[in-house]
Order: sequence, then C-alpha cells, then structure tokens
Amino acid sequence: MIIKKAELKSFNSTNYTATVRLSDGYKVYLEDVAVARSVASGEMVAGRKVTVVFFDENNPKEAVVTAVYT
Repeated sequence: MIIKKAELKSFNSTNYTATVRLSDGYKVYLEDVAVARSVASGEMVAGRKVTVVFFDENNPKEAVVTAVYT
C-alpha cells in the first residue's frame, strides 16, 4: 500500500469519484478514482489537497481518496 499527495481537480457526487493530479506527476491526472464515503462531499472542492491510497501502485483503479486537507 502506498500513500500519495494529490490535488483535487473535480468531484462527481453521484458516483463519489474524483479526478486528481498527483503531486509527483507533472500534469498526470487520474480519473474516476473512488472517494471514501467518510469524506464529506462539501469538502471536495477543486484545488484542495487530498491523500490517495494505492493498494496496487501499478493499477490506478485500485486507488481511493481517503482525506482532504489544507
């Protein structure tokens, strides 16, 4: 399991998924990343910093946004 920093680009409240840009990747965006239901949708504002947990670093579909921070 690997934890990475990212910036929230957009949030889909219907599917509870997000598009994020990894901090260590130049203009690399991950789309349709699952968001933990414990994260309030009101906190999911574009530009906020988020943490992304990768259960398998080689498979972005196995990632989840677990927290929002400033």
